[in-house]
Amino acid sequence: MSMTSVELKQEALFNMLQERFPQLPIHTLFERGTNLQSIAMTALDQMSMEEPDWTYVAAHCYLHELYEQVAQNRGVEPASVYQHFGTLVTTLVEKGIYKRELLEVYSQEDFNQLESCFCPEKDQLFTYIGLKTLADRYLARLHDGTLMELPQQRFMLIALTLMMNETKEKRLSLVKEAYWALSNLYMTVATPTLANAGKQVGQLSSCFIDTIDDSLRGIFDSCTDAATVSKNGGGLGIYLGKIRGKGSAIKNYKNVSSGVLPWMKQLNNVAVSVDQLGQRQGAIAVYLDIWHKDIFSFLDAKLNNGDERQRTHDLFTAVCLPDLFMEAVEERESWYLFDPHEVRQVMGFSLEDAFDEEKGAGTFRDRYKQCVDHPELSRIEVPAIDVMKRMMISQLETGSPFMYYRDQANRLNPNQHAGMVYGSNLCTEIIQNMSVTKVVEEETEDGKIVITKEPGDYVVCNLSSLSLAKVVTDDVLERLIPIQVRMLDNVIDVNSIEVKQAGLTNQKYRAVGLGTYGWHHLLALKGIAWESEKAVELADKLYEKINYLTIQASMELAKEKGAYPMFSGSDWETGSYFEKRDYDSEAWSELKKQVKVHGIRNGYLLAVAPNATTALIGGTTASIDPIFKKEYVEEKKNYRIPVIVPDLNETTTWYYKSAYHIDQTWSIRQNGARQRHVDQSISFNLYTSNTIKAKELLDLHLLAWQEGLKTTYYLRSTSIELEDCESCSS
Repeated sequence: MSMTSVELKQEALFNMLQERFPQLPIHTLFERGTNLQSIAMTALDQMSMEEPDWTYVAAHCYLHELYEQVAQNRGVEPASVYQHFGTLVTTLVEKGIYKRELLEVYSQEDFNQLESCFCPEKDQLFTYIGLKTLADRYLARLHDGTLMELPQQRFMLIALTLMMNETKEKRLSLVKEAYWALSNLYMTVATPTLANAGKQVGQLSSCFIDTIDDSLRGIFDSCTDAATVSKNGGGLGIYLGKIRGKGSAIKNYKNVSSGVLPWMKQLNNVAVSVDQLGQRQGAIAVYLDIWHKDIFSFLDAKLNNGDERQRTHDLFTAVCLPDLFMEAVEERESWYLFDPHEVRQVMGFSLEDAFDEEKGAGTFRDRYKQCVDHPELSRIEVPAIDVMKRMMISQLETGSPFMYYRDQANRLNPNQHAGMVYGSNLCTEIIQNMSVTKVVEEETEDGKIVITKEPGDYVVCNLSSLSLAKVVTDDVLERLIPIQVRMLDNVIDVNSIEVKQAGLTNQKYRAVGLGTYGWHHLLALKGIAWESEKAVELADKLYEKINYLTIQASMELAKEKGAYPMFSGSDWETGSYFEKRDYDSEAWSELKKQVKVHGIRNGYLLAVAPNATTALIGGTTASIDPIFKKEYVEEKKNYRIPVIVPDLNETTTWYYKSAYHIDQTWSIRQNGARQRHVDQSISFNLYTSNTIKAKELLDLHLLAWQEGLKTTYYLRSTSIELEDCESCSS
């Protein structure tokens, strides 16, 4: 009896899998399954730490299923799903999925040429969880959910979109280079870029940071902007430190202000009510200074007990810590809390507008001492260690507050000539100048209301991450980083941001955040123990190299396209950036000279985001974090998928130590070495048991500060489960 087409396809798949995975008993799949889905599920059932490659078998089966599905949806044969690329683009433009500009910039001849670059075999690089995540969340679909794209087409669409504004002479060669970087999984772009590049809806940037003015209009305008950002898929960091404290005066009426907490409630409502493209509720982190009068109610806002009217469970809290406070904690000294509005009224300055560059007049410590000594300024005296204890209690219960070490961040801010950094973003990796946006005039003109605003620095995060294990193993850093920096820089010009001051800030600093993932994967491949001097040394050397190549790439872009508008007077121009980091080798000295002459394209360059989701797609470990477990189950709303750490074998298994069994001092030391080379910051988690002693946790925070970290992210205790930030995934 002749075989059916389904049976013939299954036999071809069986032969291919048997050849690719000779060590696995592939025949068991076909004995138990009659369709691709059941075969994939059977393969997943057989996954173990001894036989992790079953994930690729399952991915192959799922890939064939995707080919069949897309072929049917597009009315072509499965063998030709990667053909007729121009037709696919035209169809999806006409159906309102892709941007029409794609057909205005690229010709059908261009699409035909790029079609020849497709590497369908690169689809075989995905693990099952990576392919499943990409297909479910990022590949283009019609409005009714019909799948139309395959992985290599998504990568090509990203490349096409990000190179739209390049000159015609080199546009296609740059598209091909960007496709090379993406298709080899050497890098991934941030979640918003991965999902929205080339599409009619959605923007491409990950996170935003706002500074709220101490006025009713300023607060509600910021809430509107937060809702707008959240609607378009962005996460938010919001600095509340300029808002007057509870009991402060309003228009000289004393004891009438209700403090920051009511405005946190407003932001909490925004986070819950305005979801991100219908996929998840908004995500907002709020930052407050440790000297603010409302700090205790702020720290209690996420606790699960107490007065619910004083709780904002859907916000993430973060605290801004000066060196002076950490010194007071060390010395068990008193700490003083102030109302920022009263400080402005009595002292004539804003305490939050200074930091400790060096000891002397005008520094934070000088202004703080003036406030402490002023007889007419009210204050609350508390032991500094008690404030720290309250923070640590909240961390053990909720994972936050996050820590922002404001003096270190501002001392190493390459654009301190143009502003101040008050806080960070939702995931604590972005450190850029911030300032309030104010309404300066509102009038009627020709029957219309015209509002004039003075735009502040509304920070935008443009992120992507390189896969350390892959790029170091294949020795492609020198080739990869120039195209990655160009892609990031082009996000700024291609993107459309609805909050106008954010768009202006994006152009003003042209800030990008090139990051990394796969650190633990790389250590395992190299046979380097996490808790070792070798790991610290590798972090130092590797991130110095990444930094050098990134600065060099941005400088070359400046030669071609011009420096960012705020370059003059920056640490980049003066050379202070290099001096502060002791970059004095011959190579660094030469680069310093070139930057001074040619400028640099991007005012901020490096930022290491959490990127757990895109690391899954890339088949590696997340960010700079250690693994949780060698084997676990990824649980989402509608599926449970087993996951095993990458490249697990009898050699690497010894180097995959769980985060909760690692001495955290080694993680902090690694990050201290790494932070020296990262001009912004790093989403850095601390992992502890829920039984950790207060003294041990305090010592970790003190060490993080002493090692020069700018931020720490979650305290991941064994007693709590925390959601990863998807906005910053890159």
